[in-house]
Amino acid sequence: MGNLVAGIKKFLSNKNTVTIICILVGVAVLYIGYNWRVNQATSPISVPYAKQEISSRTKITADMIGMTEVPRSMVSSTKNMITNRNSIIDKFVSYGAIIPEGSFFYKSMLLDKAEMPDAAFSDMPEGYTIYNLSVNMDTTYGNSIFPGNRIDLYARARVDGKVLFGRLIESIEVLAVKDSNGQHVFETTVETRTPDTMQFVVPDDLYELLMTAEELNIDILPVPRGVIYTQQPGETKVDVKEIEDYIRAQEYLQ
Repeated sequence: MGNLVAGIKKFLSNKNTVTIICILVGVAVLYIGYNWRVNQATSPISVPYAKQEISSRTKITADMIGMTEVPRSMVSSTKNMITNRNSIIDKFVSYGAIIPEGSFFYKSMLLDKAEMPDAAFSDMPEGYTIYNLSVNMDTTYGNSIFPGNRIDLYARARVDGKVLFGRLIESIEVLAVKDSNGQHVFETTVETRTPDTMQFVVPDDLYELLMTAEELNIDILPVPRGVIYTQQPGETKVDVKEIEDYIRAQEYLQ
């Protein structure tokens, strides 16, 4: 027994032997690690796909979703792909998007009900009203004002030979932009739609102010602002009090 132990010690004390053992161990670790990574990349994973074409603003139901297996590496290399069918059911296809039959689902294509353009209209709180502002391609700066943008509304008119002009309402959110047929301008990329109406949800007092301004033939002009203006929205309120006072004074003279 002692001779066996002594032989093992002598064998291990040989530098060449230790080097060979280390190399063999290293090769074994690399081989095992490589096979593990290959198996992880190629092993299948179940992901949801569209069993039919799903058009813009459609609510997605369970019967529209199928499951199929794809290599795991495909999922890890594809941004925003959804792998859980429960994360899709009852979502809505974003306006301007269409999910083709057989396509996978991506986060950027789906919206919650509250994020849909008309959601604020259907859940409008007491004391608020929909205000429809007539617009065209010029006043929307060539279709560059989108739902969700925070913008300003300016007032412009000529009164007793003088120009009335200024920011009437600041930081108001655009809820929808529609064409003359009531269709959302930005829900499709297949056709170019001409803006006709820009819609807002405003408190009743601002609605009365804006409608009175229109009756007085005061132009209400949407003016876009920068990204930060939308990302860090301020309070929606009247800016130039003198313009408001003028409009409200005329209101009681009608």
